Amino acid sequence: MSLPEVLLWRQLRQNTEAKFRRQHPLGPYVLDFYCAAAKLCVEIDGIAHSMGNRPERDAARDDWLGGRGIEIVRIPATDVLRSPIDTAEALIRRCRR
Repeated sequence: MSLPEVLLWRQLRQNTEAKFRRQHPLGPYVLDFYCAAAKLCVEIDGIAHSMGNRPERDAARDDWLGGRGIEIVRIPATDVLRSPIDTAEALIRRCRR
């Protein structure tokens, strides 16, 4: 796990409102974080996600997940580094909806 993922995981695993799994396998993919109750996939995107064929691969992955009713939230790694607590709180609120 990258540093932003570790920092976010520390916050998500402490909450009691929404249960997240980290590095969750689903079909041919491994999701950074997944809340099954909300059918929410959380991907932390570092700079590598804008290089080479990654944008196309990410789009194909999002289409595959979306076709299974899973909502995808992509969060820039810099946002997590800036405030892992705020990021986690926003995700937990989203899962409550």
